[in-house]
Amino acid sequence: METAEPGIFAIGDIVFGLPQLAHVGSMAGLVAVAKIAGRHYRPINRNRIPGCTYTEPQIGSVGLTEQAARDAGHEVKIGKFPFAGNSKATIVASHDGFVKIVSDAKYGEILGVHIIGPSATELISEAVVAMDLEGTVEDLMFTIHAHPTLSEAMLDAYGAVEGLAINA
Repeated sequence: METAEPGIFAIGDIVFGLPQLAHVGSMAGLVAVAKIAGRHYRPINRNRIPGCTYTEPQIGSVGLTEQAARDAGHEVKIGKFPFAGNSKATIVASHDGFVKIVSDAKYGEILGVHIIGPSATELISEAVVAMDLEGTVEDLMFTIHAHPTLSEAMLDAYGAVEGLAINA
């Protein structure tokens, strides 16, 4: 967050190349303060910024789309799971939408996650954490998710990458 002028920092909407989102500006502030204080910090990774659209159904997205991953030269595997197969979606009467995982075919790296459906703006955080910690599809498809929850759709989508969605 340090500018070309040493000792001068910028955060928020004036930082070129970062999306003008409150959560990005807040993190930029935390990064700047940590650097100024001489504490550990990590630069903001543009591909780890969640995008949230507060519509009905909600939309949450992070990382590369399937096409962007292919354009970047990745051989991709896709997992897609509809909320129609999720027990909690039945409970909250909201079956519209799906979770889509874009992964690297060779190593299982999670390249992008795209969610349309109930609580998508909340669920996308799991994907951001998984990607930040360099979790693979295999790591996530064997991570226990509580039942009945909407987050189980994440588990099924990770499993779907390998053709192993439980509730398909």
